[in-house]
Amino acid sequence: MNPMEIKKSIENDFKSAMKAGDEVTKRALRMVLASIKLAEVDQGHEITEQDILSILQKEIKSLREAIADAEKARRDDLIPGIEAEIKVLEQYTPQSLNEQEIIELAKGVIDEVGASSPQDMGKVMKELMPKIQGRAEGAVVSSQVRKLLSNE
Repeated sequence: MNPMEIKKSIENDFKSAMKAGDEVTKRALRMVLASIKLAEVDQGHEITEQDILSILQKEIKSLREAIADAEKARRDDLIPGIEAEIKVLEQYTPQSLNEQEIIELAKGVIDEVGASSPQDMGKVMKELMPKIQGRAEGAVVSSQVRKLLSNE
């Protein structure tokens, strides 16, 4: 899907949610569309598919943090709505990578850049993250890379 298709799909789904009175979808997509618009204004042109996927990942991460905050505040009544928003946004992201797929990609990049110790972590992450973009969280990826470079 090219960036215009993803953006157009999000816009169309937002309009449908407004017509249907689907508050959860409307709230989630409004947030993403605002972030896309802001990024386009900042860059002065339409953004790429990678940029849109990054925005989606950032919004999903933010919602997951909101769940953690709601749990700490003992506001379990907020969690189902937040989880529903995450499900809406995940429809627009590529299929997530499992742990084994992340390890395989990481091993390939480690060989590619000739990394041999944890000091090479930056080089590996710089090459690996564009290949994984939008399909796994950075924290999970860096954890796997750290394990591989530490020979654990």
